Amino acid sequence: MKPSNVLILPGWQNSGPQHWQSLWESRHGYVRVDQHDWDHPLRGDWVTRLEEVVLSHDEPVVLVAHSLGCMLTAAWAAISQNTHRVKGALLVAPGDPEREELRAALHSWVPVELGRLPFTSVLLGSRTDPYCAIERSRLFAHCWGSQFMDYGDCGHINADSGLGSWPEGHVLLQDLMKD
Repeated sequence: MKPSNVLILPGWQNSGPQHWQSLWESRHGYVRVDQHDWDHPLRGDWVTRLEEVVLSHDEPVVLVAHSLGCMLTAAWAAISQNTHRVKGALLVAPGDPEREELRAALHSWVPVELGRLPFTSVLLGSRTDPYCAIERSRLFAHCWGSQFMDYGDCGHINADSGLGSWPEGHVLLQDLMKD
């Protein structure tokens, strides 16, 4: 699979330069799906943008989602007629927009889409994620038909978690990319 067919889906407020998504993008040539507004994410806008990017590829893509990017994957898959263009998805530390402290900022993401994903997916959840309880991560994985991995006490599995380029995560991605 070509690196340009790996789509990086950051969450709310984008992924900064030390985030493993950004490091993978610069190291491996993966493609970030840029959103019009990272700070005021509207589900419809984000879904439309993902649809445009998926349709711009002639070959299947793999999605690499973090936080709200996981919610984007589920929301897009629920309405797109082009899910057959996705080979698989790595879903890392889903952010839960139904948490009381996030509802106002992420109002268009409620309720969370819980339909089964029509492609292979692996979801990693952390026991110490401040944006999603591990029980909710397990629920999302179950509903979406994702393989669930308990990633222990790793916060939001982001730059603050001290993962650097996160080689363990990249191995999981490579497994999804295999033909």
